[in-house]
Amino acid sequence: MITKEDRNLARKRRHLRVRNRITGTQARPRLNVYRSNKHIYAQVIDDVTGNTLVSASSVDKELNEQLKNGGNVDAARMVGELVAKRALEKGVSEVVFDRGGYLYHGRVQALADAAREAGLQF
Repeated sequence: MITKEDRNLARKRRHLRVRNRITGTQARPRLNVYRSNKHIYAQVIDDVTGNTLVSASSVDKELNEQLKNGGNVDAARMVGELVAKRALEKGVSEVVFDRGGYLYHGRVQALADAAREAGLQF
């Protein structure tokens, strides 16, 4: 039987494999996604300086009031739109997408599609 810890360990290994190939620069920072059962989080990170440029999550006050559940596809879409809007305000239009070891499906895909529709290019 596969336990929750085994699945998370496998995800972390996949994420490390992806991170060996993907780095965020000043010109193209990394859009990182983390999802939990209850919420979803996104950050735009410049790996050269180690700074988080913008972030958005389903626990942000402006989204939390609108959402009944932060762990569904609708919440992921709203977080994707919000992180794209904040990134464009900071002058970031191109990013590298880091799915965080998760499958590109469901909430992760919804966040990425919403960020693309809001103006981010990746």
